[in-house]
Amino acid sequence: MLLDLSPLRTSRDYRLLFFGQLVSFFGSMMTFIVVPWQMFQLTGSSAMVGYIALAEFIPMVSLAFVGGALADFIDKRRMLRITEIGQTAVTAILILNSLLSKPHIWVLFVAVALHAGLAALQRPAFESFIQKVIPAEMMSAVMALNSVRFSMGMIVGPAIAGVIATQLSPTIAYTIDLFTFVASLIAVFMLRFVPPPENAERPGFAAIKKAWRYAFSRQELVGTYFIDIAAMFFAFPQALYPALATVYGEKYVGFFPAAIAVGALTASLTSGWTRNVHRHGLLVIAAAMLWGIAILFFGLTDSLAPALLLLAVAGFFDMVSGIFRGAIWNQTIPNYLRGRLASIEMISYLTGPMLGSAKMGIVAERFGLRTAIVSGGAMCIAAVAGAALLLPKFAVYDGREGIRQREIEEAERAEMLRVSEAEF
Repeated sequence: MLLDLSPLRTSRDYRLLFFGQLVSFFGSMMTFIVVPWQMFQLTGSSAMVGYIALAEFIPMVSLAFVGGALADFIDKRRMLRITEIGQTAVTAILILNSLLSKPHIWVLFVAVALHAGLAALQRPAFESFIQKVIPAEMMSAVMALNSVRFSMGMIVGPAIAGVIATQLSPTIAYTIDLFTFVASLIAVFMLRFVPPPENAERPGFAAIKKAWRYAFSRQELVGTYFIDIAAMFFAFPQALYPALATVYGEKYVGFFPAAIAVGALTASLTSGWTRNVHRHGLLVIAAAMLWGIAILFFGLTDSLAPALLLLAVAGFFDMVSGIFRGAIWNQTIPNYLRGRLASIEMISYLTGPMLGSAKMGIVAERFGLRTAIVSGGAMCIAAVAGAALLLPKFAVYDGREGIRQREIEEAERAEMLRVSEAEF
């Protein structure tokens, strides 16, 4: 039942990425809370907080395709290094803006857009690099470990950031984030070279089109995309954290995402059972619906302790969904397509929260906080159920069959390349 640490013991490079990102992500999560809070302080508008997500969405979608195609062709370490340096520079911009007597709203939008674009370039290289250094059978453990890293950052970073930003200044929080990038920069510059797949396809429209055609040819992949988009678009409450803090107390602004992360961390630390479960699609469906139910009841409560508890329950089931979605992606997709498919995955799991944050902010401003949250939870449950009915093969998907399919596809490609070289 406990966390499986075998990937950390197996791979030096995975250890470097894990611990480097653990420190860096702590700082990034401070910025994750401070930017929306600063926007709310400057504008007093939940809708403007929601528009931050829209500013992130456009470059994320635009550059994800580029990042995926590049990750399957060039040195992945170079991508990781360039994007880490870029994100460090963006944090420096936020510091300078926060030092002004009246920080510029447009700088906040530009900064989050730049950060999202760099993340879109980075994530496919990160995912495809891990697949090269970790065996397929350990991918459920990798997803659980990654979620532990994510959850620890989401618990500590936002909680501290909320106190620092409200009681001291956003500048201090941004500065802490800047210094945490040192750990991730050291890690990516110490990685060993991992060669791209043999005869890797050159980046271009044809390579991207091939990846999309492959993704939508497999119902188990389509299911991971659309069910997560449905769950997050309708029920992700991120844009409402600053407004909720005006109800419960400003110093608690970081407690809401931290509560979700506590639930996620609990799911990760008790995730040993996941390696014995093979009906991955069914677990994704069930966990997404339970996320929606928890958010619905979160919207009905009017006191802090039950609200945080329900967010923790929501985070638990969101992480269960994430572990099994990640296992489907990393165990079953051939490595020569991994970077490009990782870009599609990133679009799927960020589209819901980004567009959903804008939707939540607009609904809350027009109809109130409670209506936005309760209606979001209810629509999430309905949307996930509808997606499951439209994708019957997803519910019966067996992870063992996915691994066998990947082995067959990689063997067929290797044979095709061998024949082609022999003919040449």
